[in-house]
Amino acid sequence: MVKFSNGMWWNADGVVIDWAVEAVKAEALNGIIRCVATSKHINHRGDILNTPTLTVECSSPAPDILFMTGYHWKGSKQTTRGPHYELFPDVDHQHLTANRQDSLSTSKTDTELKIATTSLSATIDTRPSSFNIDIKSHEVKNPTIVSSGPDHLLTRLGWRSIGYVKKETSAILPSLSLTNPDKGERWFTMQFQLSIGEKIYGLGERFGPFVKNGQAVEMWNEDAGTSSDKTYKNVPFFMSSRGYGVFIPYSGFVTFEVQSERTTRVNIAVPSESLSAYIIHGPSPKEIIQRYTLLTGRPALPPPWSFGLWLSTSFTTSYDETTVTQFLEGMDDRDIPVGVFHFDCFWQKGFHWCDYEFDEVNFPDAKGQLARLKEKGYNISVWLNPYIAQESKIFDEGSENGYFIQKSDGSVWQHDFWQAGMAIIDFTNPAACKWYESKLEALIDLGVDCFKTDFGERIPTGNTVYHDGSSPEKMHNYYAFLYNKITFNIIQKRLGKNQAIVFARSTTAGGQRFPVHWGGDPMSTFEAMAETLRGGLSLGLCGYGYWAHDIGGFEGTPDAALYKRWFAFGSLSSHSRLHGSGSYRVPWLIDESGEADVVLKRFMDLKLSLMPYLYLTAIKTHETGVAMMRPLFVEFPEDPFVWNVDTQYMLGTSLMVVPVFSAEGTVQYYVPGGSWFGILDGKLRQGPTFVTETHDFSSLPLLLRPGAAIITRGDVPKGPQGRKHAVYDYSQDVTIVINLASGLVVDLLVEVPDSNNLGGFSASLTIKGNENVGTVEIVTGALKGQWTVKKVKSDGTYDLLVAEAEAKQLVW
Repeated sequence: MVKFSNGMWWNADGVVIDWAVEAVKAEALNGIIRCVATSKHINHRGDILNTPTLTVECSSPAPDILFMTGYHWKGSKQTTRGPHYELFPDVDHQHLTANRQDSLSTSKTDTELKIATTSLSATIDTRPSSFNIDIKSHEVKNPTIVSSGPDHLLTRLGWRSIGYVKKETSAILPSLSLTNPDKGERWFTMQFQLSIGEKIYGLGERFGPFVKNGQAVEMWNEDAGTSSDKTYKNVPFFMSSRGYGVFIPYSGFVTFEVQSERTTRVNIAVPSESLSAYIIHGPSPKEIIQRYTLLTGRPALPPPWSFGLWLSTSFTTSYDETTVTQFLEGMDDRDIPVGVFHFDCFWQKGFHWCDYEFDEVNFPDAKGQLARLKEKGYNISVWLNPYIAQESKIFDEGSENGYFIQKSDGSVWQHDFWQAGMAIIDFTNPAACKWYESKLEALIDLGVDCFKTDFGERIPTGNTVYHDGSSPEKMHNYYAFLYNKITFNIIQKRLGKNQAIVFARSTTAGGQRFPVHWGGDPMSTFEAMAETLRGGLSLGLCGYGYWAHDIGGFEGTPDAALYKRWFAFGSLSSHSRLHGSGSYRVPWLIDESGEADVVLKRFMDLKLSLMPYLYLTAIKTHETGVAMMRPLFVEFPEDPFVWNVDTQYMLGTSLMVVPVFSAEGTVQYYVPGGSWFGILDGKLRQGPTFVTETHDFSSLPLLLRPGAAIITRGDVPKGPQGRKHAVYDYSQDVTIVINLASGLVVDLLVEVPDSNNLGGFSASLTIKGNENVGTVEIVTGALKGQWTVKKVKSDGTYDLLVAEAEAKQLVW
């Protein structure tokens, strides 16, 4: 918590703030405006002496994005020293700039300085003692602003809103500032106005209240579980319900006081001489996310096999090849389709993490074992981290070659917490990266498909030296980005595009490019299940498209009720994994009644039947950055209530999922406007309203949006091993479910993903009409075999219409 004030009028003890008060220089240049502001009113020529200035510059690097920088001293190494976020990584920024069509202009008058496009502007008030910046939208309908008129104030930096903060420094003492210039703390702050009723979201994977108003949020990655205000995944980006987002491109510590210091502001500060902010206009949440991920990168498309069920050894449990075989055979015996088997930490020898080699005692024939698993149709994941224990076989090699983070005297930076004497790979050293990659390539050669990139949060800042001279403070969060990037890229290099996946815990801005991410270590309670969902939804708003969590919780052993409820939620997440700390997570060891076996089979069969829709959603997430699992307001921003909902979510554009957070199964949830069709129970819910229902363990509310259509397959084929799999022909023997209740007239285009040509489509079809008269027509490609239309009607019933094999059209 970083607060510089003591109430409205006083600064905190020991704090002096130079606020931008009055513009004394204003320039409208080509594509940029620049203003120098003094920290006091200039009454006469003598006032220019001993008066700090703050400089503010504003440009527009892309349509509907403003880039604003404020600085005090621009020669500070802390300001210029990296690492810096990778921006516009997926596009040619010069081409984007050269071909923009939004009439970017700058202008200057006697009273203001302005940069504007057809839809967005920033205006600096340059009148004496009137420093102020207004950010406005123009000629765009905003779904959450009810006032009339073509222009809307999005936010403002008004009186005392841009400042340079000195805490316990020598800056106000001329002599001492010469002899001890670095004493104390120095910060730069920007404070954005909040309008009445405005709500703030995002800032990474945060497990506390979903609406961030009233919270002090700090960007500092920590290995701290899921039940505190700390998190593994800090992303300095927030989204406002007023139609804009703010991204702070500072890779180190950033503090956000969201209505927690000033009740009308979001106060942002960094320990630096400079602070920059990208102000991203929507106005819709989807448009904000799309533009934010244009800036920081969009998630790669995961392979379809990764959407199947992952089964883990768990963490501290005892296991060997026999244990693994017994668990997988037990799942097969119960017809529960496992797609991925994960070996957690103890695939390596204790005190050796990591040497990236199988423990020869427990796994004497690792190559043969992995080959046998591959023959049975499983993909394989192994755990790792970037820490090299002193007992590791490769410690001496890394130390002698300078592959580890060092201290200022050239010695290796070592630590006893986690693994004794562990060192940390320095990913700013190209030679260290190649060395690390070689270890992973050897595992890929054994048959490993994926790496669980655990940890990456415990990165030192004290007496820390990087190969490339990076700032240790800025590297603390950024280290996770490099760690996952290098791991992901070597998998992609070896296995090919759209075949790479990691299972990452720590991250920062831009890390969404290297999926998948999971929610860390929750307790085995219903409360932790709910906080896990809040974390995932917050992270998804920051461009993280694919997300998982430890079904049943990590710490502790879930009781049977929690396990079954959490599995229903987990199967309807983008990625689904059974994993725990000290207990195995196969169902027969959790629930001796055998009901959990049935529940797992039912929900995994459901997920696999939805793969044509889910993988289509995955492709759209890859293309847009909008997460597969998204808050309701992403789809219904015009509904004021959904901005408060954090216990249900949309899975893609068309399905609403309501997890059940109790053993008895009673759940109350909100239904937006229209008639929603229950995929599992076949019932309609008419919104907008609240619904209270009770569900057994084999059910939960899974509702098809009014006017929506999804493609499913009821009889998912079994592979050669007699097991259903997430990869099959998504155009074969499908059912098209169309919700035409309440007399809706639809005109839809539905695409069918191609499971062989990943990212492509095997067919597309149009759906036009209402429940009485309509057509489904295949316009590209083909649907194979016999396909069916399930047409939901206003009375709650549905018709099943069967097309002839290879038919191109179905009419009713």
